[in-house]
Amino acid sequence: MRVALKECVWEPVGGELVLVADPREAITLADPDGRVAALLARLRREPGTAADLAAALGEAEEDVQEGLDGLASLGLLERADERSLGDPELDERHASNLSFFGSFADLERSRAGYVRKLRESRVLVLGVGGGGSQIVPCLAGLGVGALTLVDSDEVRPRNFSRQFLYRHADVGRSKVERAAAWVRDFDPAIEVRVVDRWIKGVDDLTDLTDDVDVIVGGLDGEAGSHLWVNEVAVRAGVPLVTGGMMRTQLIYCSVDPGRSPCLRCNEPEPTPAQRMVRERPFTNALIGPLTMQFGSLVAYEALRYLTRFEEPRAAGANIVLDLKTGLVPERQPFTRDPGCPVCALAPGR
Repeated sequence: MRVALKECVWEPVGGELVLVADPREAITLADPDGRVAALLARLRREPGTAADLAAALGEAEEDVQEGLDGLASLGLLERADERSLGDPELDERHASNLSFFGSFADLERSRAGYVRKLRESRVLVLGVGGGGSQIVPCLAGLGVGALTLVDSDEVRPRNFSRQFLYRHADVGRSKVERAAAWVRDFDPAIEVRVVDRWIKGVDDLTDLTDDVDVIVGGLDGEAGSHLWVNEVAVRAGVPLVTGGMMRTQLIYCSVDPGRSPCLRCNEPEPTPAQRMVRERPFTNALIGPLTMQFGSLVAYEALRYLTRFEEPRAAGANIVLDLKTGLVPERQPFTRDPGCPVCALAPGR
């Protein structure tokens, strides 16, 4: 295998080598004879196999392989043939995405592999209003291959404080159609399916989950709709990322069917105060900056599920960002209900 050196810098200090790949930390390696520095310099100039590098450095192949193994254990190497997608136009389109995944690539997982996974992914987006209007551009920027957009609302002037997919010329037109048009203009390679439908229960969702990799967003206007979405996601074995705003708190969570507790597990009998909160008159206080933060966090959690570059952070937990405490995230895990009738529906249970 041809290996490549990931982005890093180094400097000899006495008989040691100080190396920095992640700006948060420096790695100190013993290098009294400069052989590690020579190997790094050769890899910076050109990727190669252990045999190629040994010949270029005049070293035994076993010694070079030992050095490569050490660098790989520090997360400094990746597969040379998987640093790009192999198509100049696609590499340009996904330049930042490829760079991002470089931080997580190694000899087993590649930055190009992560991007290909995204391009093959299918996401169901429930609602293209407040949160959804920010989730959609994030997913499109990542290059998700196919989006199914669900909504039944029309664009209204009051949307413009936080829903930036839309223009004044769109007032009175279908949000979901306009959102789909935005995606097609942004990246014609993304497949977009439009579902203009008012969701009244589980049956209105079950036909939308075929071949879907993640469900994101939520539904407005119907009490308990989050539990409908939860049941459909768990039954289909499809991860769900959802949330919203509770006056001064942004909250998002996710469900990993069969692995994490679900939203039904997190629905104990409400206290009087919780009941009053749910029954109070609703006013939407979600402004643009908060909508953008919420949408990006939901999309980022969806990215974790789509690629598994790291484990989902919000699986079976609310992540709460409170305006009164500076939007510092706090993780509040759900309590798993061993008798949960919805979790029992997960495939393989």
